[in-house]
Amino acid sequence: MDSMTRYAAIDIGSNAVRLLLAMVSPDDSGLVRVKKISWMRMPIRLGEDAFLRGMISDERACKLTKTMAGFAKLIDAYQPVAAKACATSAMRSAGNGRQVCRRIKEQTGIDIEIINGRQEARYLFQNRHAIMTSSEKAALFVDVGGGSTEITLFCDGRVQASRSFNLGTIRLLNNRARQQDWDLMKSWLKKITRGHEPVEAIGSGGNINQLFKLAKGRPGTWVTKKQIKKIRDKLAAYSLEERMKRFYLKPDRADVIIPGARIYLKAMAWGRCEKIHVPMQGLADGIIHVLHDKRMQAQFKETHAHAPLIDPIQDNAVPPKEQVTA
Repeated sequence: MDSMTRYAAIDIGSNAVRLLLAMVSPDDSGLVRVKKISWMRMPIRLGEDAFLRGMISDERACKLTKTMAGFAKLIDAYQPVAAKACATSAMRSAGNGRQVCRRIKEQTGIDIEIINGRQEARYLFQNRHAIMTSSEKAALFVDVGGGSTEITLFCDGRVQASRSFNLGTIRLLNNRARQQDWDLMKSWLKKITRGHEPVEAIGSGGNINQLFKLAKGRPGTWVTKKQIKKIRDKLAAYSLEERMKRFYLKPDRADVIIPGARIYLKAMAWGRCEKIHVPMQGLADGIIHVLHDKRMQAQFKETHAHAPLIDPIQDNAVPPKEQVTA
């Protein structure tokens, strides 16, 4: 394995904390290929503290610090050329989020960046799916986390609109979702998808991954809104314990999968999507792509730093910038 292509990414979410160790290399066509070497997930549930109490408790901060210390040792053993840790909704909602991050850096050496909803969406964009660049259909990218939902509309390979909503599985599970946020998401989705047809969804997040598997979705294919609803109804018919036994779900998945399904189904209905593609990629995968792109850009600049100057051909045609609505 070529150590020059190794990267590490940490995603500190509201429900769980994840470490991805990956290797990036070009495939036969020259495109970038990401191979997951190792994947670790720890269900710490920071969102239960952040969204209910407004602070990360000492107990969970201690668990997170120990987890980061373990991740630091794994990263050190893996020897990547670059690594990055990002924290999302729970950490940015907690009053002591930055304090917890400073404590972790002091004790483990891991520097955590608390990113906002727009930054989170931009990382997720890096997990390019074929329909994002399609000229025949629009793509509605929906990422449901524990504390927020990031939604982006793509048309002809360009971002038409992007927004983050305070609707997440931990919020719903603890009755912390506000009706005004549902209303905002509904009106926004109906507005941005008007005039775009057909629209197909792309789902990101642990809950849609599990729903896709339960619906017997196959890699590279899609499932329908009707199939997701059928699985949701089947899951809802059982108690938490029965759900875990019958569907082989982990405790921290069995309780949030129904709130997660609710958000995806609402987004699909309001966005007029009958199909949803599930590429099984998330924030950590996007971070790997960003790290690799930055490294390639740095190498290019270094290679061309001492190249002879050539008068460039003047071209005033500037491509239109992607429009992102706040």
